[in-house]
Amino acid sequence: MNKDWSDKNKEMQKLISKEATFKKGVELLIELRKDIFGQITHIAMDYPEEAFSQMPFGGGDGNHNATLAFSIWHTFRIEDIVAHEMIACDSQIFFKDDFSKTIRSPIITTANEIPDDKMEEFSKKLDIKELYRYAEAVMESSNQMLMNLEYSDLKRKFGDDMILKLKKTKCISDDEKSVWLIDYWCSKDVLGLIMMPFSRHWIMHVEAMQRIKNKLCKIARKGIDPVAYCGLSCNHCFLSEWCGSCRSIYNTCSFATVTPDRICPNVKCCGEKGFDGCYECDEIESCVKGFYVPSNDGANAAKALSLYIKKYGKKEFLRVHDRLHKKYDFSKTQEVLGQDYKEGLRILEET
Repeated sequence: MNKDWSDKNKEMQKLISKEATFKKGVELLIELRKDIFGQITHIAMDYPEEAFSQMPFGGGDGNHNATLAFSIWHTFRIEDIVAHEMIACDSQIFFKDDFSKTIRSPIITTANEIPDDKMEEFSKKLDIKELYRYAEAVMESSNQMLMNLEYSDLKRKFGDDMILKLKKTKCISDDEKSVWLIDYWCSKDVLGLIMMPFSRHWIMHVEAMQRIKNKLCKIARKGIDPVAYCGLSCNHCFLSEWCGSCRSIYNTCSFATVTPDRICPNVKCCGEKGFDGCYECDEIESCVKGFYVPSNDGANAAKALSLYIKKYGKKEFLRVHDRLHKKYDFSKTQEVLGQDYKEGLRILEET
């Protein structure tokens, strides 16, 4: 488990359980949720749609034996149901804001019941952008509900009437993989529910999503040229677990994620000129496109790397880069090479 998230979750549980520190506990919980949701945003915004229906680990036990789409759907259907049917006793965001139509899901349940061999098929049917909007709306609604809670609300319990109510919603399948949720939720008081669907449940599934996308990126990079168009080495980049390289559809490099068409300016320029990379261009020293924009603190380092490739080729570049990274991590390497690109080239030649 992510240590920072785990530590915050443990601290939140201590604070929220005492009346004197309850409000601070809620504030910490919302802070934790926003931090975790940032990972969901990054995945939803930066990965291709086809990534959300793939199961790189196959079926079986473990939250990572699923799809990205399932993970988002499952996490926020559970929260929506618990928050609104049980705690707030009002309408689920799913129905109130018409997400039942826009997401295009064939089901309204938590999806616990979906067998492994049907999960990819289910995931392909979902509108991922709408699913993300739904997750965001549920989070914001739940955060507001949490802020409105009083310490005295935490002891509220649920009885047979709530069990009946949840069954009537048809939002929990009567399949044995799902139906147990009703008794589980109703055995908790409000405090108990906050400790799981609103916090730990998020951590479990978002960490599973991270494992899924890391595996997808690893698969995408297999057999692909590890030298990026701008001259950086994917093998040494700090984004190596997040990015499948700019030579794949899993490009989550910074300049790809901030451009409207999600194509890095360096990649686009090379494509237009028919270049394998910027290192084939005679204008590289004066270039200010994409990674080479002067405001980018990695511009000089990237130019130094590309100029080295231009002079000595990719194989030698990767060898010298390996030697350099035995001395420095990615950040320090960028700093060492980035003071001046001509000096950076000299350092590479001496390494």
